[in-house]
Amino acid sequence: MKIASVEPLFVDKFLFAKITTSDGIVGLGESGAWGHLEASAEAIRKFAEYLVGKDPRQIEHHWNVMYRFQQFSGAAIGGAISAIDVALWDIKGKHHGVPVYEMLGGAVRDKVRLYSHCKGKTPEHLLERAGILKGMGFNALGYLNPLLEEGNAKPWFKTHADKIGDATQNIAAVRHAVGSSVDICIELHNRMSPAEAITFGHMIREYLPMYIEDPIRPGNPDAMAWVADHMPVPIATGERFTNLQQFQTLLARRGAEFVRPCISVCGGITAGKKIAALAEACDAQVVFHNPLSPVNLAACLQLDAAIPNFAIQEYVYESVDYEGRDGLRGANVVEGLAAPEHGFLAIPQAPGLGVFIPEDVPGRFPGKSLSVAMRAHVDGSMVDQ
Repeated sequence: MKIASVEPLFVDKFLFAKITTSDGIVGLGESGAWGHLEASAEAIRKFAEYLVGKDPRQIEHHWNVMYRFQQFSGAAIGGAISAIDVALWDIKGKHHGVPVYEMLGGAVRDKVRLYSHCKGKTPEHLLERAGILKGMGFNALGYLNPLLEEGNAKPWFKTHADKIGDATQNIAAVRHAVGSSVDICIELHNRMSPAEAITFGHMIREYLPMYIEDPIRPGNPDAMAWVADHMPVPIATGERFTNLQQFQTLLARRGAEFVRPCISVCGGITAGKKIAALAEACDAQVVFHNPLSPVNLAACLQLDAAIPNFAIQEYVYESVDYEGRDGLRGANVVEGLAAPEHGFLAIPQAPGLGVFIPEDVPGRFPGKSLSVAMRAHVDGSMVDQ
């Protein structure tokens, strides 16, 4: 068996790597480079020059070649490597007739706990969404931004007291609305300074959040570790990391209790398994990042099944207010996953990843590009959103 073709496949707002073997097996993977998907697609084409004609089962070998041949990395290249790596695991599972998790040591669980996105443009909308998701059976809410998701149109400004005070009130209101039967996973999207994050952590301690994700910009592990040392709430971070060494540095500094590998950027299933082992050695738990289609979710589920230190899985249930439709993100272009039951999702049992893209989908959902834009501060600078 040889690799016959490797091609980037733009569908809607997603970029897939589609790999076809000489005996007709098709593997799918996904790049999570977001605003740089065009660059990631070119990297997939570049790696195709090396991969065509090779044995697709030598996954670790190909992974090392792609990462090490020129020693350059980053989100666009990492997204390409990740998409290719996942597609190769998909092929290998289909070749052997088993789910991917069987090749990762077998399953330690047969279903995974989910958290769904709880977004709000206003405090009232945040509470409404929390109530809807609880009513649907989710026992954890994530992507819960107490600074709200107001969009880029209106310039931003708040005093320190209002910023921290309003965010605290929003978390208090959600906790009182959903009770203790629902966990809260807070998402700050890098929107606080270290001092603000520590103050906020102390303010919300009594509401027992599961963790605070990305309280500050994640590029400085020493700063994140300093916040973790002074914060009474666990930190989750890592979705923007592009290699396992960044996770090693973070964990060595005790900068997070929950690591958030994005296997569509950091190196696919191959890297995800290694990062989970690093975290296990440091008594940290894993929450795989999944802002993408069911292809990436299916890859996450295979790892969730096989690692002992899994915590919870991000599950993007979209809302009409933000994305124009209700339902799992990308379910209109990728099929194969079961529906959640009581806040849990069954691990796919079909060979490979267990998902597929119908043949007519690329023609019905052409690719979309993401424009470069940031929200303005009232002083003319820019703010993270």
